[in-house]
Amino acid sequence: MGSNPIVLIHGYSASGESFKVWEKKLETRGYDVSTIHVCSYVTLTNEVTIKDIAEGFDRALSIEGGLDPDQEFDAIVHSTGMLVIRAWLTAYSQKRRNRLKHVIGLAPATFGSPLAHKGRSWLGAMFKGNKEFGPDFLEAGDLVLDGLELGSKFTWDLAHKDLFGSEIFYGNKNDTPYVFTFCGTNPYSGLAKLVSDPGTDGTVRWAGCGLNSRKILLDLTKQQEEEQRIDFDGSKNDGIASTVLVEGLNHQTIMSNPRDELVDAVCEALQFTPEQKIQDWQIKTTEKLSPKTIDLWQQFVVRAVDERDDPIPDYHIQVFTQGNDNFQAIDNFAANVHTYSGDKSLRCFYVNLNRILNPQNLQQPTNLPNLMMRVIASSGSQLIDYLGVNNKGEWDAQMDISYLLRESKVRLFWPFTTTLIELKLNREPRKDVAKFLQRLQQLSSN
Repeated sequence: MGSNPIVLIHGYSASGESFKVWEKKLETRGYDVSTIHVCSYVTLTNEVTIKDIAEGFDRALSIEGGLDPDQEFDAIVHSTGMLVIRAWLTAYSQKRRNRLKHVIGLAPATFGSPLAHKGRSWLGAMFKGNKEFGPDFLEAGDLVLDGLELGSKFTWDLAHKDLFGSEIFYGNKNDTPYVFTFCGTNPYSGLAKLVSDPGTDGTVRWAGCGLNSRKILLDLTKQQEEEQRIDFDGSKNDGIASTVLVEGLNHQTIMSNPRDELVDAVCEALQFTPEQKIQDWQIKTTEKLSPKTIDLWQQFVVRAVDERDDPIPDYHIQVFTQGNDNFQAIDNFAANVHTYSGDKSLRCFYVNLNRILNPQNLQQPTNLPNLMMRVIASSGSQLIDYLGVNNKGEWDAQMDISYLLRESKVRLFWPFTTTLIELKLNREPRKDVAKFLQRLQQLSSN
């Protein structure tokens, strides 16, 4: 079965053993094992980046993998392997897009992991003696862990290349790959259960796996009445399936003990053609693999910049609804926030939408009467202010974003996705920063 060679990309395991089960499963379904190539990485040095690994992967394709320079292939990636294949794909985009036909993500760390910033020694203590492997980046160097951190500059920039750039990377045609992602719904067991956050498979977030992302620009540098302050940048990639949540599996059992229904779904995805409808595949596969009821989670990555696109590291966001005499904060929005250590202008929010959306009917608009955002930013100096403006040219720290509640194209809340938000403010020096000296007048004495 299958006309393309399959490349299995694990990430940073010292051996490719974690993919052996999948290799056997594919063989039993008619795939020729001689065309299945397992690629693994060892990154014990702090100087190696994900981009370095991507270029090493390109070299390995032709040397160890035995693929011709223009030969087409499919890829099945686990965890950090998704970042490797995307970094490889965007480096020399047109030529490489023509080669790669299908990307299957098994619990991919598409937007990083909440474990990456905790440190290798702490994670090692949690997973020591556990029968499950633990995160694949336990042996990763510092620069790899930096790219895997929630809200990292690497994942922000990568999304702007393959998701929000001018080129289509994952379209519904033969010259770009299709993308299908799966993620387990169970946490780790034993002591490792302590590291499993809600809404994760133990290592990656349910909402941080898929590539069906959107970007919203909230521009407070524009006059409220004169220009549109809310702009939407939807991905043009129509070859991306939404993440399918797989009941009963976690980040490692999706590799070591996958359900037969999951393997069948992956094989169907590998055979997907432009004549098929990706939404039909999505509905059918979700009915087979996903739990009937599950908490709704959404991830937001926010970056605050000034009008020159320089980062704003010190800011605070409140999201709330407003009544006649008071306001009601949306507590879920601030309950789980991570500030990226390499650039504090980047924040990652993980929001439980159960109280915001109707789990039984996601097409139904939220019952929130309105939605407001308040922004407080500081330069750390009395000489510099960050300002937004209203139509009177005065400071406006509050913005009505109710438009994003019900507009179907730009709806703010949509579960199991990552939404990028760019917040733009004016950086204004006060008058004391620069001024002309008064010319001294020499007084004549009479």
